[in-house]
Amino acid sequence: MSDQDNKWKFLIIADETPEFMKVLRLASKRAEKVGGSILMLRIIPPADFQHWTSVKDLMEEEAMEEAIEYTDKYAREIKRISGLEAETVIRKGKPEDVISAIIAEDHDIHLLVLGADVDGDPGPLIRSFREVLLNVLHMPVLVVPGNMTDEELDKFA
Repeated sequence: MSDQDNKWKFLIIADETPEFMKVLRLASKRAEKVGGSILMLRIIPPADFQHWTSVKDLMEEEAMEEAIEYTDKYAREIKRISGLEAETVIRKGKPEDVISAIIAEDHDIHLLVLGADVDGDPGPLIRSFREVLLNVLHMPVLVVPGNMTDEELDKFA
C-alpha cells in the first residue's frame, strides 16, 4: 500500500480550453481542503503527418516542448492557488487511451475532474468520456461547468 492510500488524488487534464482553468481552480482548492494531491496530465495527440519522418519528429518535439511549457505554467498556478506541488505527466496518444492507462497505472487516483463548455458542444474530453471512458472507468468523475465563477468554485471546493 502506498502512503497516498488515505489521500485523495485528483486527475486533471491540462488543455487550452477556457473551462480548464475552472477545473484547475476547483481541484486545487478541493485537494488543499482534504489534504489531497493533484496529478496533471497533458496529452499530445498523435502526429498526423506521415509524409516525412523528420518533419513528424520535429512536430512531436515541438509539441513536447509546448506541453512542458504549459504544464510548468499550470503547476505554478496550482501552487499559487493551493500551495500544493502538482505531479505532472505528459503522454502521447488518443485522450481516452491515455486517460485509461494513467488511471490503470496509478491506483491513488480517486477522482477524474473534467471541464465542460456550457455553450453548445461540451468539448472533446466530455465527448470522449461519454462515448468511451464511461464504459471503462470505475471511479467518480466531476464535471465542472465552464460558466462557474471563481466564487462559486471556491464555495463548492
